[in-house]
Amino acid sequence: MSFLVIDVGTSGVRAAIVDPDARITRDAYREVLPSSPAPGLVEFDPVAMAGAALACATEVLAGEVVEAVGITNQRASTIVWDRASGEPVGPGIGWQDLRTVGDCLVLQAEGLRLAPNQSATKLVHLLDQHDPDRSRELCFGTVDTWIAWQLSQGALHVTDLSNAAVTGLVDRDGSGWDRRVLEVLRIPAEILPAIVDSTGVVGHATALPGAPPIAALVGDQQASLVGQGCVAPGPAKITFGTGAMLDAVYGPTRPGFETRGGGGTFPIVAWRRDGRATWGIEAIMLSAGTNVEWLRDDLGVIATAEESHTVAARCAHTDGVVYVPALLGLGTPYWDYGARGALLGLTRGTGRPQLVRAVLEGVAQRGADLVEAAELDGETPIRSLRIDGGMSRNPTFVQALADACGRPVEVSPVVEATTLGAALLAGLSTGAWGSWDEVAGTWQPREVVEPTGTLDRDRWRDAVERAKGWHADLSALDF
Repeated sequence: MSFLVIDVGTSGVRAAIVDPDARITRDAYREVLPSSPAPGLVEFDPVAMAGAALACATEVLAGEVVEAVGITNQRASTIVWDRASGEPVGPGIGWQDLRTVGDCLVLQAEGLRLAPNQSATKLVHLLDQHDPDRSRELCFGTVDTWIAWQLSQGALHVTDLSNAAVTGLVDRDGSGWDRRVLEVLRIPAEILPAIVDSTGVVGHATALPGAPPIAALVGDQQASLVGQGCVAPGPAKITFGTGAMLDAVYGPTRPGFETRGGGGTFPIVAWRRDGRATWGIEAIMLSAGTNVEWLRDDLGVIATAEESHTVAARCAHTDGVVYVPALLGLGTPYWDYGARGALLGLTRGTGRPQLVRAVLEGVAQRGADLVEAAELDGETPIRSLRIDGGMSRNPTFVQALADACGRPVEVSPVVEATTLGAALLAGLSTGAWGSWDEVAGTWQPREVVEPTGTLDRDRWRDAVERAKGWHADLSALDF
């Protein structure tokens, strides 16, 4: 019996059928792009998102009977809707939206540490606009909540702990909603969804043919973690998309650091099963594939993203050119929002191949930064590095990553492992996969790339120092 997965990303919605061998046999995609009505603002249409999800699901289900449905999604994006009508009160606010930076700074000064990419202050913004006296019967949800509501035709108002824990509204130990935070922010508890397990039947998708059970809800990065078989301490995955995120399992207890560890990672809930949370750590690269898009769309150095491989392969090394991919600042381990991209070591002999290779190697060096940070904060060696995302299909980049990290890199058989992860979690709840060992055993990398050389990490660190602090006011921000 197969599984249906609905995967809601930042720029579109995918539905896929995953068979019992953890292979995607059918999929459909609809683009649902966010809008930016002003600098720093990121909004989306929740109705269009839900319509795309239902259309894609109906398309791939034609002639199929599935055992269960899994939902995976962009995290921390925020939607508020009327409980009776089901209509959103306004646009959804995307996770990248920065309109509440000032609010976060004020709250930080008052002793409440929240980040603008979390849901908490986005929710307050929507409530202040559409329910200032907090008298309306509204529902709040992240994207998983909204899609489950739509699939169940309003019967389910739920979120799983992997999504809830990144809202900024959950107790430190993940035991439930933090009533102190709710009180400070004037958020009525009754608008919040029930927190459920990441794997387990929560209801039925009555909006779909056959009303299959909804058996998994999980954030996209955690789904990718499961999809790449990283279900116990030891292996880690990095998803190289527009940005990049490393995730690794820590264990049944929360990491000891409050917000960020000494290596610059932060604690996440990997998943919850049978009421028990498994914790992980996460490291972030703010711009990864964005740098290749910059070469293509802004500089015109390459015509397609794929061409970055063929152009970079024309030279064996960069001839000393180093690129720091800090177009949006630097995340883990530096956390310097005022850092900016730097291209160093140029000579009259620097050509197009050296430039493109330097960009790919710069992203690879940042990948090595994430690995080092995770090993420090996770207190265990990363024995296996697994990657997915668009850049995982670039051979020059993957080789540079192996060289920078000094270890083999295992490449996912699918570009987006999130879909596989959501299917595996749904299958755990129905018994299709009987244990975490069976889930781990589904991992079959497309290829394993061994290191063939080294990248100069000392020169890299010197280049990063030169890129840091470019905008002092932004560098002073800390969330």
